Amino acid sequence: MKRILFNARQSEELRVAIVDGQRLFDLDIEFPNRNQKKGNIYRGIVRRVEPSLEAAFVDYGGTRHGFLPLKEVASSYLIAEGSEGNKSSIRGAFREGQEVTVQVEKEERGTKGAALTTHISLAGRYLVLMPYSPDAGGVSRKIEGDDRAELKEMLGQLQLPDGMGTIARTVAAERSLAELQWDLDHLVELWNAIDAASSGKPAPFLIYQENNVVARVIRDYFRDDIAEVLIDDPATYEEAHLLMQQLMPQSLPRLKLYDEKIPLFIRYQIEQQIETAHRREVPLRSGGALVIDHTEALTAVDINSARATQGSDIEETATNTNLEACDEIALQLRLRDLAGLIVIDFIDMMQSRNQRAVEDRLRDALKPDRARIQIGKLSRFGLLEMSRQRLRTSLKETSHITCPRCEGQGTIRSVESTALHVLRLLEEEAIKERTGRLAVQVPVAVATYLLNEKRDAVAELGSRLGVNPIILPNPALETPHYELERTRVQDMNKRLLDTPSHELPLMAVAVEGVAAPAAPVAAPPAVQRLIRSTPPPSSVQEPETAPVKSQLGVFTRVWRSLFGYQPVPAARSSGPAVRQAPARRGRTEATSARPDARRSSAPAARPHAPQAPAAARDGTAARDGQREPREGRTGRGRGRRGGQRGQGQGPGNSENRAPQNGADARPNPRRAREEGQAGSQNPEVAEDARPPQGVPAPTSGHGDTASGVVNAPVAPVQAAPVAVVAPVSVPALAPREVEREAVASTPVRPLAEAQTQAEVAAFVPKPVPTPQPAESGFTQVETGPGRSAPDHTVDTR
Repeated sequence: MKRILFNARQSEELRVAIVDGQRLFDLDIEFPNRNQKKGNIYRGIVRRVEPSLEAAFVDYGGTRHGFLPLKEVASSYLIAEGSEGNKSSIRGAFREGQEVTVQVEKEERGTKGAALTTHISLAGRYLVLMPYSPDAGGVSRKIEGDDRAELKEMLGQLQLPDGMGTIARTVAAERSLAELQWDLDHLVELWNAIDAASSGKPAPFLIYQENNVVARVIRDYFRDDIAEVLIDDPATYEEAHLLMQQLMPQSLPRLKLYDEKIPLFIRYQIEQQIETAHRREVPLRSGGALVIDHTEALTAVDINSARATQGSDIEETATNTNLEACDEIALQLRLRDLAGLIVIDFIDMMQSRNQRAVEDRLRDALKPDRARIQIGKLSRFGLLEMSRQRLRTSLKETSHITCPRCEGQGTIRSVESTALHVLRLLEEEAIKERTGRLAVQVPVAVATYLLNEKRDAVAELGSRLGVNPIILPNPALETPHYELERTRVQDMNKRLLDTPSHELPLMAVAVEGVAAPAAPVAAPPAVQRLIRSTPPPSSVQEPETAPVKSQLGVFTRVWRSLFGYQPVPAARSSGPAVRQAPARRGRTEATSARPDARRSSAPAARPHAPQAPAAARDGTAARDGQREPREGRTGRGRGRRGGQRGQGQGPGNSENRAPQNGADARPNPRRAREEGQAGSQNPEVAEDARPPQGVPAPTSGHGDTASGVVNAPVAPVQAAPVAVVAPVSVPALAPREVEREAVASTPVRPLAEAQTQAEVAAFVPKPVPTPQPAESGFTQVETGPGRSAPDHTVDTR
């Protein structure tokens, strides 16, 4: 999970970190006491034109004049020079004293002035507008494939003013044309305000100031993969909230104010990772290390194996260390914002496939970098050269100062070496003509070494050259610093000759770089930040609700595909509702209504079996549930006969077997069919299950009646009241009948709620009228259609 963290509790600096989990991905630090100039637009005056450099020096209001090369001059400034044809020069473009609108491309560095350009660019949320570059434009290099072609087509449909160009940013992928046009309209409005303000007063002056780090990070780095934006300062939170409300109001829930006691960066364990960006040596997890050294225009990165011993041989150890170093180098380049020429010294690898693997690993690690990068190949010496674009002021320039002791060299001379060097300088100065006096101020340690270990050499120098040097220990000095003073004969006076050495004044050392100087208060820009008047168009479309389809089983779908299916409208009954089986709680998968495979495949006109004795009929009633499916692990099971697919059920109980009334009960055609077959036992259910007069019985998919008899009009039969009968003793059942009795007690699973009434009516067979029960001590049971008389001697399974 990626997050953007803003740490603004300290007024001296504002830190922004992008983290992926607890791993630091990118870092940006802004110092409020320093005026950032990159991206600002100024109205300047050309002070000098240098044909030898093909550049002009422009006074834009900075400390030093800005440098404007010929390649950064827009075509509108260039003037053709007659016989030279298309060739243009800097003298033909500018003249001294001419006013020009420029934008700062690179900050001032050291003694170098800022790099300027007339190709002004205004960055928005999705697009970059270039008012003076009509031929410029395109799509971000990170967008590839179909998205790139689609975005190019959308750019051609934008309503862009004449003479301007536009570039689609990476975040513009998968955005609608309305969103791109909304962003373009705001940039055009901003440019019109800048163009109108450029002639308001005499140059040089600031026209437009680039956004601060809060606005830049939200505009450039906030994408769909950012889960949270945490800010620990209320003022910064309100600024970010206002900006996100204009650009992306739908993402406001991801903006949060962090107010816990634990510091934000310590909470996500990135404080130590930030400290690695300030070190010269960066350790690797495998035991190796990176050593990063800076020069004026080159950065050297050296990879050392150090304590890395994770490979089976030296080749594998070198390869693994180099692969790990590639990921760390890519991270350090982003954190420190190293730019210019970068040379990486990898550990030597003999096999070419390992060298190619390291090159590929480095390219993949540098893909998330927003800067333009060019990578070379590994040479035979193990060196790889690359260049990187500078996005902002580097961490070294903003947070570091040159060491006042080593002066940026990194090492200093020893006490012995410094003492010998001072001794040689005394001899060199004493040889010069008309030298009247020599006095040298050295650190205490160097003076102690000269006055003790080198006492004879100092005395011999004075006697040989006639000048006795004065050695003054200065506690304020540190090696290798010293101060040598030579006084000529004509400058000698009585005061110098009469002053003892311990009363001579010592040099005071100036403290350098204790605190950064406060930046001068800059004049407000002529054009303030514009607030977008219209909200962004919404690109989120409501998903269409798909119609709910009945959940049919596999067997039912195959049966319908083979024999066809014509839904039959449900028959309306004027009588009381059929009693429904109780719903089982905890079932998440509904049962599919489908015809009984065994019964529908039976002969249509199969004759009924003759009546059986009472005991046999009771046994038949006990075995009547043998066609019910049994418990299945996945909710579906096989029936006991014929390999039919059925719905799995749990163990039965007396409560589930008893019919219950309820408004929320669901219809169960199988239960209704069985209750219709045993109508003599429950005359109320048998009465309710009868079809009304004049309604034909539903037919199965292959033309037979669902009940297994021929289609013939059936006259309704009134059920006579049944008298209470005495208990009947039933003979003991065989083990096979006991098993059938257990299966028969399995409760019936209710139908799915999504099943329509028409589909239920198509497969619910109407009960066959049963004759009146006999007046005897036994209960008369009618065997169902397609079923033979029970036989206790033959295994019917």
